[in-house]
Amino acid sequence: MMHQILDVSAATIDWSRAQFALTAIYHWLFVPLTLGLAVIMGIAETCYYRTRKQFWKDASMYWQKLFGINFAMGVATGIILEFEFGTNWSNYSWFVGDIFGAPLAIEGILAFFMESTFVAVMFFGWKKVSAGFHLASTWLTGIGATLSAWWILVANAWMQYPIGQEFNPDTMRFEMNSFWEVAVSPFAVNKFCHTITSSWIIGAIFVVGVSSWYLLKGRERQLAVNSMKIATVVGLCASLLAAFTGDGSAYQVAKVQPMKLAAMEALYNGGHSQPLTAVAWVSPFEQPDYQKGQEPPFKIGIPKALSFLATRDFDGYVPGVNDIIAGYTKADGVREPSVTEKIQRGRKAILALQQYRTGKKDVTTRKTLVDNIRYFGYGYVKSADQIVPNIPISFWAFRVMVGLGCLFILFFLVAGHITWRKDITHRRWHWLHIAAIVLVPLAYVASEAGWIVAEMGRQPWTIQDMLPTWVAVSDLHSGSIMLTFFLFLVLFTTMLAVEINILLKQIKKGMEAPNV
Repeated sequence: MMHQILDVSAATIDWSRAQFALTAIYHWLFVPLTLGLAVIMGIAETCYYRTRKQFWKDASMYWQKLFGINFAMGVATGIILEFEFGTNWSNYSWFVGDIFGAPLAIEGILAFFMESTFVAVMFFGWKKVSAGFHLASTWLTGIGATLSAWWILVANAWMQYPIGQEFNPDTMRFEMNSFWEVAVSPFAVNKFCHTITSSWIIGAIFVVGVSSWYLLKGRERQLAVNSMKIATVVGLCASLLAAFTGDGSAYQVAKVQPMKLAAMEALYNGGHSQPLTAVAWVSPFEQPDYQKGQEPPFKIGIPKALSFLATRDFDGYVPGVNDIIAGYTKADGVREPSVTEKIQRGRKAILALQQYRTGKKDVTTRKTLVDNIRYFGYGYVKSADQIVPNIPISFWAFRVMVGLGCLFILFFLVAGHITWRKDITHRRWHWLHIAAIVLVPLAYVASEAGWIVAEMGRQPWTIQDMLPTWVAVSDLHSGSIMLTFFLFLVLFTTMLAVEINILLKQIKKGMEAPNV
């Protein structure tokens, strides 16, 4: 089956990737606010449970309304995203569906069921259940959403670092042999922690931004001040945790996806004691000629920081793009084969599989297949250029994410100090209120940039080293994918515009004192 995939047109591959990227980007506009607001509204209702003050009840109901609007939109785009695995990436689903499908099934059956159940109690149970049960429902809604993210991120992490599986030549599928290796791999744990903490940042900035708008308008001062107190603490803790987990994620990337790290740093020729690039000029419009090995101009780096980030040793060896292509020796003494060697071994695996499928199931054929299956995906690679991701996108997206992350830490420090120690409602802090509103879209930019680094940095692989995009895609006519791309573009843009409109109307309406 797999050797026939090479007949798929380049247009089909490009439009399939574009459609999936479009859906993922729009879906991620809704998810982080859901996860972030879940924490804010949970804390607000906890304050009500402890104090029994009507204000805290009204405040928690206010943030729950905004949560509900966003939650509904996230569900709609998420369902479409999962369907696309079967429609546009059917070969991927066939090849690894036994592994990839497991965490998605758990997410749908357990986590999404839990959050969907308790969200109804949270919205409609104020007069029907006790205060303690309602508080538990609010927190369980947020926990359910977080567990949903856990299993989805487990699936994504497995694509980046495939472990816990073995290839069955009789079914031509990878099959799971260790659920726990897949579920709690170091890559999955770091990805989850970094993604969740970054979502809390978005929720915190959103709350501070909305509260700042109220203060600029001279409205809802009690809601604004108290919400900002909660959000600045959550935001500062989340920002620091995101920096810490981001360091852990970079370390994992260096171990299992060295080409991604090389692209993020525009590192063409590596070595020992490598600096971490702070500023450099990498043209955002064209792939650099990395084979020449010339460093980007205007490069300013932090001495030895990249080596420490990647190896936990200031003098550690970090391979560049050309080193990975040519082959290099790792810190533990193990030699990493060159791309040419991997291509040869991948073709051996493909040939052995073809022979096995035609009835030649002798020991030699099986051994050849087993010894080379880890490089199976390289058998479809024609040149080393195909395994080098887009360096400008990876380089700049990484710096946008890190730069804005540092800005958020500074912002929450300043905003938190003023909110807790000063009178944040005073006119002299209007500049801070305006800055908070401006930071709301920038928080989304940082979040999307992080995902661009994660996904563009591992190209061309749908599954690292196992399956390139042109093998994973469905054999569909490019025109039909292009049509659905623009239909989705219109649909998702409309949904986003509707959500923003409803959110703005609800924000303008302000906190009401409902008859509950």
